Amino acid sequence: MVLTCLALVTEVRAIPAEVSQPETPGDYVVLLHGLGRTAFSMKRMEHYLKNRGYRVINVSYLSTRFSVEQLADNYLRGLLEKQTPDSTAKIHFVTHSLGGILIRQYLSNHSLTNLGRVVMLAPPNQGSEIIDHLKSSPWVRNVLGPARLELGTSEDDLPKTLGPVHFQCGVIAGDRSLNPFLSALLPGANDGKVSVESARIEGMQDFLVLHSTHTWLMWRKRTLHETVCFLELGHFDRTIPTGSENDRF
Repeated sequence: MVLTCLALVTEVRAIPAEVSQPETPGDYVVLLHGLGRTAFSMKRMEHYLKNRGYRVINVSYLSTRFSVEQLADNYLRGLLEKQTPDSTAKIHFVTHSLGGILIRQYLSNHSLTNLGRVVMLAPPNQGSEIIDHLKSSPWVRNVLGPARLELGTSEDDLPKTLGPVHFQCGVIAGDRSLNPFLSALLPGANDGKVSVESARIEGMQDFLVLHSTHTWLMWRKRTLHETVCFLELGHFDRTIPTGSENDRF
């Protein structure tokens, strides 16, 4: 998979209307990868943001070992205390999948006076029907851990109990899947893990659908461009037609 990833990260054509350099270079961006992934899955995003003057924090965390609350209180809190000492700089977040629920959990119990903007990539903000179907599976319980079990769609599951977001949030969802089995468990357009509708969250400032799978969304050049656009401007770039070749790597 790593070799495939590296082979696919070939930029086909430069995207027009690149956003400008950040007005306040040196702002932090914390990257939060998805369940069962590592910091490598956010590497291209890390390089892209660093090249635009941000101080990027991209580290792996034990997503399959602990609950979302434990990850927020024990991992994310300590990470921010140690790696974002400059209180004059904004702290932005870019998340993938579970990472979006993690930042929602953290901000529900902790305040950041210098919180910037948050871009969520393929977040299961309303939960995932896949979890509803597979909760009883020993593989899900033993391999993917307690955090995965919290991501169902019922009103008692974590995504619903966290409520609306009260921070500047932009959401990018994918609508292509390479897994027909999992897609059959999801309603409507989906990326193979999360439906487009589930990615939405009350209180978000902007929402964008790109033609990408769950796995590759954060590697696409269009995603990188849109992420920086939201971090700088608070909205996505509507000048690029969705569905064009600019959605590719």
